[in-house]
Amino acid sequence: MSTTDGSDKILDLLRPFAANWTGTLKRGDVVIPKDELPALVEQLTCVAREISGVRSEASDTEIFHALRDASRSTSLQDQVALLRRQFYIARRG
Repeated sequence: MSTTDGSDKILDLLRPFAANWTGTLKRGDVVIPKDELPALVEQLTCVAREISGVRSEASDTEIFHALRDASRSTSLQDQVALLRRQFYIARRG
């Protein structure tokens, strides 16, 4: 998916919440009802994942095999590099 397609999808999600009657988002005025915010965040997260190409969470089996393969490296830096090549590692905080 191209970035333009992703931007269009995000704008399509936000357009119903445009503060003005024409539904344009040029000014950046968006009003999101509190009840609809969780669903909108979930939809935006899905679109962001599509744009970035990030896969879903790794399975336990995938993690096990990656850790087993990484443990064969003698250097801790090599182990970390191997894991970073195979997975996107996000900080949770």
